Formats: sequence, C-alpha cells, structure tokens
Amino acid sequence: MAEATEQTTTEAATAETEKRAMRKTRMGQVVSSGMNKTIVVQTTTRVPHAKFGKIVKQQKKFYAHDEENKAQTGDTVRIMETRPLSKLKRWRLVDVVAK
Repeated sequence: MAEATEQTTTEAATAETEKRAMRKTRMGQVVSSGMNKTIVVQTTTRVPHAKFGKIVKQQKKFYAHDEENKAQTGDTVRIMETRPLSKLKRWRLVDVVAK
C-alpha cells in the first residue's frame, strides 16, 4: 500500500517537472535595472522576412522579476516564463550568464 502511494507521488512530481520544462526561456541583455526587483531584458531574434526572405532582427523587451537585484545594466541573462507577477511582469530571472 505504501509503495503505491510513493509511486503516485513520484508520478505527480514527474508530471510537475515536465510541465515546468515546457516553460519558455529567453536570453537577452539587461537594458534597465533601476526598478526595485525588476529588470528590463531586450532579446534579439533573427527571422526571415515574410515576403522577401531576408534575415531581419526582431527586438523585444521583457519585464522580469529579479528577487535579489543581482542583474545590472549590460549583463547577459536567462529569463523564464512564469505566472503574472504584476501588470507587465510575466518573466523571472533564472541566472546571470555574463557580466
């Protein structure tokens, strides 16, 4: 009986890990760190133009939660998708890749 309970608990933990693994991650440069526990990360994506096919850069800014205020302007960081934390924050800082 105890083995069955442990097995279902393990299956639930595995399902939770798989669900978390599906979250999007992005790498980008910190362009602003002036707010408390919030950074602005700019990502650059290279995609082909819809009509002409030339590779163009798309830049997008993400507001991310930085609990320990460890990222500074100019750092390269990795962010991960999370639940809505405020009006604009939908991402959280995973780690600082390069200073």
